[in-house]
Amino acid sequence: MSPRTPGAELPEHPDWLWRTPEPKRSYDVIVVGGGGHGLATAHYLAKNHGITNVAVLEKGWLAGGNMARNTTIIRSNYLWDESAGIYEHALKLWEGLADELDYPILFSQRGVLNLAHSLQDVRDSVRRVEANRLNGVDAEWLDADGVKDVCPIVNTSPDVRYPVLGGTYQPRAGIAKHDHVAWGLARSADAAGIDIIQNCEVTGLDVVGGRVVGVRTTLGPIAAGKVALCSAGHTSVLAAMAGIELPLQSHPLQALVSELLEPVHPTVVMSNAVHVYVSQAHKGELVMGAGIDSYNAYTQRGAFHIIEEQMSAALELFPVFARAHVLRTWGGIVDVSPDASPIIGLTPVDNLYLNCGWGTGGFKATPGVGWVYAHTIAHDTPHPLNAPFSLDRFTTGALVDEHGAAAVAH
Repeated sequence: MSPRTPGAELPEHPDWLWRTPEPKRSYDVIVVGGGGHGLATAHYLAKNHGITNVAVLEKGWLAGGNMARNTTIIRSNYLWDESAGIYEHALKLWEGLADELDYPILFSQRGVLNLAHSLQDVRDSVRRVEANRLNGVDAEWLDADGVKDVCPIVNTSPDVRYPVLGGTYQPRAGIAKHDHVAWGLARSADAAGIDIIQNCEVTGLDVVGGRVVGVRTTLGPIAAGKVALCSAGHTSVLAAMAGIELPLQSHPLQALVSELLEPVHPTVVMSNAVHVYVSQAHKGELVMGAGIDSYNAYTQRGAFHIIEEQMSAALELFPVFARAHVLRTWGGIVDVSPDASPIIGLTPVDNLYLNCGWGTGGFKATPGVGWVYAHTIAHDTPHPLNAPFSLDRFTTGALVDEHGAAAVAH
């Protein structure tokens, strides 16, 4: 870590946590994308595999993409064994990540409630609870009174359009401070000798004889033994540079926060039918998200009617928020695969690796995917937890369909 004069005023963005190096001419591994997944991959390449001749290339500023444009929800209560495996691995890492990084990530295990509003919702929810328990994931089914006990401000009146019949509850789930997570991972990777290079856009992939040998960037060509793509929706653009067409659709996804409020919302509440999810951040603002804009785009803004529908849904569940003011809105880019599950693993090009297709599940997977992606890169073979999420499942038909449990945005 770069030295800092004691008592000196810190800059707004903590560049003092890591170096600002010039890129070397070659690296053993280049990770393309300086968001949470790219930084976690670098951290675990060093920590678990002793690989430190690594560069993380970010076209903008560190963690300025989806890592700074999400709603920070962390949970592992997914339906299928494959999804529960990787997300539960991530959650266990989250529980020790602050100590591992020696950095405060403000992980708050306040629980997540997924509400049920119809008999079919109830059947699907109970099924997911039982599947979670079989996979060692903490999960409970709560009736409407139980929902009220966990979150007293939810409207459980039977006289509303979508009455709350109950909900699933994962007590170990919660939220974390996204920028602190990124800074902690960057600090750790930098301390191991990994170069984090910002404002360095990859403009081409050099492939010779079916093998990737380097990248072309706005700072010049850089040779590499291995290249790991880790750029969310833009991964399909990068993969196309090597002749690989990915089955991804990228959509804008908007969210908003309210003005600062006193602590009133003790957990995270999600509802597919009413179509919103709401939590309260550490400083006090309400954080809300909902559905994606229907069009495909890489824009980080969306249509106003989505925000209107999102606020309407939130007020149906939480009438107490009727007088709260919106402070700001923002948009991210969700890269959705055909089965709403990620793509992590090898490609038809030797030494070129993929990590993409997370949709709305990227932030919660951060340490878990960093762990398994680093293993895949180091050993040139998938970790058992990411083996089911290979690109060839769209050829074999071995899909992991998580549309029901992925999130309201799907």
